[in-house]
Amino acid sequence: MRPGAAGKATVFAYGQTGAGKTFTMMGAKGQPGLYMSAAQDIFRMREEGQHEGLSVCVSFFEIYGGKIFDLLNSRHACVKREDGRQNVLIRGLTEHEISSAEELMQAIGWGHEARSRASTDANIDSSRSHAILQVGLRKGGKDGKSCGKLSFIDLAGSERASDTGRNTDRTRRLEAAEINKSLLALKECIRALAEGQKHIRFRGSVLTSVLKDSFIGNCKTVMIANV
Repeated sequence: MRPGAAGKATVFAYGQTGAGKTFTMMGAKGQPGLYMSAAQDIFRMREEGQHEGLSVCVSFFEIYGGKIFDLLNSRHACVKREDGRQNVLIRGLTEHEISSAEELMQAIGWGHEARSRASTDANIDSSRSHAILQVGLRKGGKDGKSCGKLSFIDLAGSERASDTGRNTDRTRRLEAAEINKSLLALKECIRALAEGQKHIRFRGSVLTSVLKDSFIGNCKTVMIANV
């Protein structure tokens, strides 16, 4: 990342439904996932003086059926907007200041319980949405200047129609279609970036539109493949 500029780091968990993406992020007792590991690093570095004076703020939302819902505010529906510089803003999304890694995990636990899930033939507890956790470092509280952002994206599982069950209802089929559509849009954006294309179709889905700043500017992004 460029020194002196607010940096953005992003971690994706990608794979078929039931492959362990949410476990990779959440972890379990005695096995900390990426959320906990990152939170511990952030607060350890702040105690060591590297982030002294900066507030740690968190937001947690899901993209379900092409719509955005705030997982830390009773799944309140949010609206995606663009400003004059084509920066994507999410109107109605709450941000909460936290003071410890344990407080972060408590907030994530609340959000995870609110996330859209359903049973399919492939997974008895399948996530039916993309969950996006954003941890921001700000100068002067949650309304202050952004000095950096760390995003974790627990993608909904890619799946064939047969994975959701032949006798499943129309809702499950529509969910699967929307999930695969957004994952395809993500793949096409990554391909266009890899090929050096000038026009990147970030507007191809709500997912890619919201995550535009994870691919351009002062950023680092990694994809974890769950098999």
